[in-house]
Amino acid sequence: MSILESISCSEDVKKLPESSLEALCGEIRSFLIESVSKTGGHLASNLGAVELTVALHRVYDTAKDRIVFDVGHQTYVHKILTGRREAFSTLRQYGGISGFPKPCEAEDDAFVAGHASNSVSVALGMAKARTLQGQAYSVAAVIGDGAMTGGLAYEGLTNAAASGEPMVVILNDNNMSIDPNVGGTASLLQKMRVRPGYFEFKRFYREAFSHTPGLYHFNHNVKEWVKSRVLPDNMLSALGMEYMGPVDGHDIRQLECVLRWAKEMQKPVLVHVITRKGKGCPYAEEHPELYHGVGPFDPETGEIQNSGACFSEAFGENLCAMAERDKKIVAITAAMASGTGLDQFAHRFPGRFVDTGIAEGHAAAFAAGMAKQGMTPVFAVYSSFLQRGFDMLIHDVSLQGLHVVFGVDRAGLVGSDGETHHGIFDLSYLGTVPGMQILCPASFAELREQMEMAISEMSGPVALRYPRGGEGEYRLASREAEQILREGSDVTLVCCGIMVNEALAAARLLEQRGVSAEIVKINLIGEKRFSLALSSLKKTGKLVAAEEVCAAGCLGSRLLSQACEEGLALKGARLLNLGKGIVAHGDRKLLMRDHGIDAGSIAKAAEELCKWKKL
Repeated sequence: MSILESISCSEDVKKLPESSLEALCGEIRSFLIESVSKTGGHLASNLGAVELTVALHRVYDTAKDRIVFDVGHQTYVHKILTGRREAFSTLRQYGGISGFPKPCEAEDDAFVAGHASNSVSVALGMAKARTLQGQAYSVAAVIGDGAMTGGLAYEGLTNAAASGEPMVVILNDNNMSIDPNVGGTASLLQKMRVRPGYFEFKRFYREAFSHTPGLYHFNHNVKEWVKSRVLPDNMLSALGMEYMGPVDGHDIRQLECVLRWAKEMQKPVLVHVITRKGKGCPYAEEHPELYHGVGPFDPETGEIQNSGACFSEAFGENLCAMAERDKKIVAITAAMASGTGLDQFAHRFPGRFVDTGIAEGHAAAFAAGMAKQGMTPVFAVYSSFLQRGFDMLIHDVSLQGLHVVFGVDRAGLVGSDGETHHGIFDLSYLGTVPGMQILCPASFAELREQMEMAISEMSGPVALRYPRGGEGEYRLASREAEQILREGSDVTLVCCGIMVNEALAAARLLEQRGVSAEIVKINLIGEKRFSLALSSLKKTGKLVAAEEVCAAGCLGSRLLSQACEEGLALKGARLLNLGKGIVAHGDRKLLMRDHGIDAGSIAKAAEELCKWKKL
């Protein structure tokens, strides 16, 4: 039996002799590559965190102690070591284990984590709760250095330092998030990486004077005075955290020693750990950005299965073509250049490309400043991440009616990443922003046309929401706010974006069952009334609105409200959507079926509404 097969909890890791740890890490890496090659997932970040995670399990009891991971995509090794190794064939699959921490999966997962920069704040809250309740457990936050580009991380660090609460923050520094890190923090960490010998001296110094505490404290004060004048400024220490590092993140013995030391200090401590993303896998080390979040691939060669054209790529290509003609266009990303299709723009127009790091609120406010001074900023951002910049949408962009264009990527269900990444709240929160106009392209051709409208022809804040992946049956393009795709007399099917493909399929099913469905496709959601949709409802008297969004603020509810205002008495209505919006991970088609928004469900709802006709 391999070493890994004998591990099912933290206690098993603790029982291993030190001589077995290197072999265990090798087995974990082999298991990760083989497993993720079949299911897809976050490979490079987990390969880089193997020794760190093993060391954490040697020092902490994850069933009792609280380890908060930031971001949760670096928790695969943690899951393997806590009894879920045999379930890895179901990783990110429908009904299987999640690719992110989920307390409902195991008590070892301290907190849900899918967005960056919040771990220190969450961990501090847990530490404070521990103190107030008089309980005894340890708290640690594992934060990737990419998350250190987000301001929330510093809010947490500042308060953690001031609190004096015993807790450890482990900075997993691999110089990357998804794309290489940018900004002043990245530069600071680079300077700190070049002096790892300082930590070795510090450890020797502490051990040498451990038996003479008076002399140790005197020398410590002298050393701190000298250090403040000789070594470069350390912002992390300046915040008030005890700083330890840099530490080699692939030396498990050193890691275990440092983590024990930090835990025993009983104060806020930051441990700076240097790791290599993709460690132990040549192709992942060479191209960590490609193997950050990856689909199935050949474990021997690293060749990734081609997933075909997608809306993100089409968005990036169209924006490059427009930027050739319009020198005022500036592209903005929050650490997601490749994910949002802006990598080519960054290469072709480096002076008009800005990566703000993981700082969506800053990116939105930055875009507002550019717009105020006459530029045309286009901020491409995942729907679930734009949630973090909501205040700026209203306060900085909307109140002055500034022309900022938001490319809202991953709108709708995203599949295997699950509830932290589904883009199913944007229609709700964008719809509350005064003056916001929301375009919903359903094909690559329509995306191109609507980008021209949004960037070159419209004014004020504009959002283009488009899905993850490619287009479907619908390949046409419209510049109209509404369009009737198919005429009918019995029931009105209303949809927007790529849900049009389900509506078209549902209409064909209904035709076979003797029901005539009229399809109204909504392309623009704003302050104007849905005139075509209302006209269709006056004719059919029955509405089925099918949407890949949460119920709050959905298109169907807006349409019903307008129908009520006009005194339109409907014979029936069904709003098919994702309810509260908390949707598990899994294949998109299966999720749509289970939540009743696929073609079959739409047809069934419409047929039930039309039963009165047969009575």
